[in-house]
Amino acid sequence: MLRRKARRAQEDDHGDPLDAAQERRVRAVLALGGVPQADLPDGVQQVRLRLLERAAKGYEAPRDVSAWAAVVASNLAMDWHRAKKRQERLGERLSSLRQHEQPSGEDTSVLSLAVAQGLDELPDAQRQVLVLRFYADLPVRSIAQELGVPEGTVKSRLHTAVRALRARLHEDEVV
Repeated sequence: MLRRKARRAQEDDHGDPLDAAQERRVRAVLALGGVPQADLPDGVQQVRLRLLERAAKGYEAPRDVSAWAAVVASNLAMDWHRAKKRQERLGERLSSLRQHEQPSGEDTSVLSLAVAQGLDELPDAQRQVLVLRFYADLPVRSIAQELGVPEGTVKSRLHTAVRALRARLHEDEVV
């Protein structure tokens, strides 16, 4: 009870939900989790922000702020690694695309024109999901949420649009 009152008094005085010892612990957890030194201040700020958000939502303060902050820091370190791996995979995909033999400029122009014409012929809803999925690289779930339709509807529209576009390209003997 005394700790909680002291912590609240400290928050009121300084506006900082983490004391120096808690901040050191958060930094240590982040560093041991593999977060680079340059990103540690951002990680500490994320922990502070989450603690402040908890208070703003009216949740009771964690019983042990230090332990809670350490768990949050550990989760942030895992998130950092996931994001890093995603970036690495994306880089690998992009470099593998560059390594493939590129078609000649004329072939690319003909294909681009045929695809553009094929897109123009699609119904609006099919064109929209095709562009969002393959040009904006959005996952089906995000497209469904943004358009306010079920995922199955997005998948169905995508399937129909791809089939129609493929048929158009075969018909024009582009592919």
